[in-house]
Amino acid sequence: MSDRVRAKKHLGQHFLHDTGIAKRIADTLTLVGYKKVLEIGPGMGVLTQFLLEKDIALTAMDIDTESVSFLRNHFQHQRLTVMEADFLKVPLEELYPSESFAITGNFPYNISSQIVFRMLEYRAQVPEFTGMFQKEVAQRICASEGSKTYGILSVLTQAFYEAEYLFTVKPGAFSPPPKVDSGVLRLRRKEHATLPVSETLFFKVVKTAFQQRRKTLRNSLKAFNLSPELKEDAIFGQRPEQLSVPQFIALTQKIANDGLSTNG
Repeated sequence: MSDRVRAKKHLGQHFLHDTGIAKRIADTLTLVGYKKVLEIGPGMGVLTQFLLEKDIALTAMDIDTESVSFLRNHFQHQRLTVMEADFLKVPLEELYPSESFAITGNFPYNISSQIVFRMLEYRAQVPEFTGMFQKEVAQRICASEGSKTYGILSVLTQAFYEAEYLFTVKPGAFSPPPKVDSGVLRLRRKEHATLPVSETLFFKVVKTAFQQRRKTLRNSLKAFNLSPELKEDAIFGQRPEQLSVPQFIALTQKIANDGLSTNG
């Protein structure tokens, strides 16, 4: 049995070896409102070992057969379940039937945005989400309106979660070292995690607006067949990155109420 797992480029693997950083990531979990944690991409368990020091039931999920074998051989713990599965495809409602669970991990860079979108599908069950991303992605998730990095990921995440960028991690903390810095963040679900508008329409408005981010909303949202009266509203003279999350919610409500809209 090998004492190491080969990092596989096609899986975007960069194994964290700095135990100080691993402990700091484990400590990003507040453990408020849940007792179950899902770790994505545990690799060789450098973060797993610190998570197991906490009073939680931990599921470590990896798509990599070699990592799963390594973890099963090196970590025998009654509160740990090691699972070979693809987070983007596994039906989490079967894993956690109507239970709250947090998500954490050193996320593979090549699917990190997809992981967040997938988590948002389960937001009713996920009070907290923490972990490490490529720094640029972490900053994008936490960005405020007016920033160049503010976009779809920022608005959709912050509609439901308070986002905090916690700290930066240099490439030397990994093996092999990535070519970029990494960033650790924490998302805490808002007290009112539902929107006062159609969430389906909200997602559609945000995604459509940012697909042509340099255009004003009057031009980027043409597909919604807006009435001439609504298009005169001052909000439509702005570009999407200028709108705060509450303004996007208000925009969605205006579109829903618009008589000529085919999407209300």
